[in-house]
Amino acid sequence: MFISNAYAAPAGVPGGETMQMVFMLVIFGLIFYFMIFRPQSKRVKEHKNLMESISKGDEVLTNGGILGKIAKISDDSDYAVLSLNDSTQITIKKDYIAAVLPKGSIQSL
Repeated sequence: MFISNAYAAPAGVPGGETMQMVFMLVIFGLIFYFMIFRPQSKRVKEHKNLMESISKGDEVLTNGGILGKIAKISDDSDYAVLSLNDSTQITIKKDYIAAVLPKGSIQSL
């Protein structure tokens, strides 16, 4: 009385729906590549080039916001000694250097 009858769906799935599904997966893959993967790999490559180009005497900015001058750096180690002023030096991991500043930036502050 209150329950309606349930009928089976017609047999067979049209082929157009599977092609639409494949097309949407390809579109999502392209969006993922161009919006996420490619920019991230570009940033990693730029940071790697930055790490290879730093040398003693460069003025740098760390990820924590510390400004300093590279006092000592070695190629085989992952650490650099950063001079904050004439008497204060700290050791940081080279990966935490965010940017190399132009010469004289620390003096202008």
